[in-house]
Amino acid sequence: MHTFFAPDLAGPTYTLPEDESKHAVRVLRLGVGDEVELLDGRGGLYKAAVADANPKRCQLRITHHESVPPRSYFTHVAVAPTKNLDRMEWFVEKAVEIGVERISFLRCARSERRELKLERLEKIAISALKQSGQAWLPQLDELQDFGAFVAGVTPETTFIAHLEEGERTSLAQVAGAGPGCCVLIGPEGDFTPQEIALALAKGIQPVTLGASRLRTETAALAAVFTAHIGR
Repeated sequence: MHTFFAPDLAGPTYTLPEDESKHAVRVLRLGVGDEVELLDGRGGLYKAAVADANPKRCQLRITHHESVPPRSYFTHVAVAPTKNLDRMEWFVEKAVEIGVERISFLRCARSERRELKLERLEKIAISALKQSGQAWLPQLDELQDFGAFVAGVTPETTFIAHLEEGERTSLAQVAGAGPGCCVLIGPEGDFTPQEIALALAKGIQPVTLGASRLRTETAALAAVFTAHIGR
C-alpha cells in the first residue's frame, strides 16, 4: 500500500499537494477506490480511499484512523554536521528508521560545516518515516553553538561521547536508566578540551561508544541504536 505524508490532515477528507497528486495519479496510477496510507507525523495512522483521482488535487476519503502514543523513552542526539552533507543525510535517514525523537545540530570549534539548511534533511526524515512505518516524525533543530546548546540541557540525562583520556562510562550502561537521554557527538577531530570541560562543569556525564574510533555520522547512529536497545 502506498504511503503519503499528511502533516495538516484534519477532517474526513484530505487533498494531496499538487506534486503528490501528480505522483499518485500519473506515476502510481491510482484511481477512484484505491486504498492508501497516510501519516501525519504526530502519531496518527490513517487508511484512505481515492475519492477524486485528479492529478492536480487528488482527494482522499479517510476510512480508518488510529493513534500511536509517543514512545516511553525519549532519544535525543546532538551532532556536529559533517562537511559532506551526504553523510548527515545518511545518518538522519537511518536514525529515523531505528527510532529517534529529536536531532539537534551543533556548531563546534572544530566543525567543518558552519551553516546548515534543514529543508533537505527534513525531506529525508519524511521519506524515512514513510518507508519505516514510524508514526512520529522527529524534531530537527537548527544549527546552534555548542555553548548555547549545553547551557539549555538537563545534565542528569545528557551525555558527551568524546575521545579524550579519562574515565568514561559505556553509553550502553546508562542509556535507558531514565525517561530518556541526550547524547552529544562532536565533529571530525572530536570536541576540544575546552568544550569537554564546559560540558563536565555543567554536570554532563562522559561516555564511550566502544573501542573503535568512529566517524561522526557512525557515532551518532551508534548512539541512537544504543539508546534504542537500552529502553
